[in-house]
Amino acid sequence: MKINLARIDDRLIHGQVTTVWAKEAKAGRIIICSDEVYNDEIRKTLLKQAAPPGIKVNVVNIEKAVAVYHNPNYVNDTVFYLFTNPNDVLRLVDQGVKISVINIGGMAFKHGKTQLTKAVSVDQSDINAFYALAERGVHLDLRVVTSDPDVDVIKKLRELESK
Repeated sequence: MKINLARIDDRLIHGQVTTVWAKEAKAGRIIICSDEVYNDEIRKTLLKQAAPPGIKVNVVNIEKAVAVYHNPNYVNDTVFYLFTNPNDVLRLVDQGVKISVINIGGMAFKHGKTQLTKAVSVDQSDINAFYALAERGVHLDLRVVTSDPDVDVIKKLRELESK
């Protein structure tokens, strides 16, 4: 399986993803990797309906995402992975899924999170996952849209933690 793009965006499929990132990915399939979304039938249905024209969408749990990645039947498939959080990315990476770059696009502010940038808010679990991904050689590419400059996520996390 060829991962053309992997992105964290807790909104998953929305305007920017369908008009910009899906074109950037040039993938035949979007795979949403999330146990939470997989277990939410209404959300799964809505996400499949929001798919960009000509692109298949699958919503899978983490276990299935790993199994499909390692299945030789899909070796020629091109995919665009979507995640809601960095912990799910880390779970895939730790099970041998070769994600070299993770684009971080949007993580909404919620109770218990701290704003890292205008579009990304994190809690300690997210911070730990980002550090672990960086330690495993995954480049953290924080850009909301393709034209944004790449932000040094580790530097921003260290600044946040020093406050």
